Amino acid sequence: MRTALPQHIGFIPDGNRRWAQDKGLAREHGYGFGIEPGVRLFEHCRDIGVKEMSIYGFTRDNTKRPGAQKEAFSEACVRFADDIKGRGAALLVLGDEDSGVFPKELRVYRERQGTGMKVNLLVNYGWDWDIEGLRHGGLRSGAVSRIDLIVRWGGGRRLSGFLPIQSVYADFFVVDEYWPDFTMDQFEAALRWFRAQDRTLGG
Repeated sequence: MRTALPQHIGFIPDGNRRWAQDKGLAREHGYGFGIEPGVRLFEHCRDIGVKEMSIYGFTRDNTKRPGAQKEAFSEACVRFADDIKGRGAALLVLGDEDSGVFPKELRVYRERQGTGMKVNLLVNYGWDWDIEGLRHGGLRSGAVSRIDLIVRWGGGRRLSGFLPIQSVYADFFVVDEYWPDFTMDQFEAALRWFRAQDRTLGG
């Protein structure tokens, strides 16, 4: 079955550090340049009628990186969250809030805030942390619906632990360019590719 528009799209915005290095910048400086592309992508998804989007902020594994990088990607997540919330997103931040690396500014979003297009921002997220919730009554990402399409920037062909339950039948599109070099043409190419897929969902 061919579907014109994915209802839920997942985004893995990779390549920030490599982009910064190529520009002669310190690796941590790449994260700030990823905020504006994320805002543009949110607005476009909202305008074309996508119902829900999920986007990687940072993972628990990412927090093993140097302190300057941790500070930079945490700050970028806070700025992105505040920006899209002001633009009408129904924002849920999903991740291990019991850790000291979880930005305190984002705790208010641990329950979905707003009534617009649903946005799930993964902050200090871990697939094992998510699934471990089953021991306590339910998947910690239980409020997140099944994903139709995942788009990953930076050339990687890995899921990298991105919402594994919701991604079980997701189609996967890879953009070789780094995330800060985002263009809307890249996303439109992903949508065209998705429309050509025969999505039987195992049937």
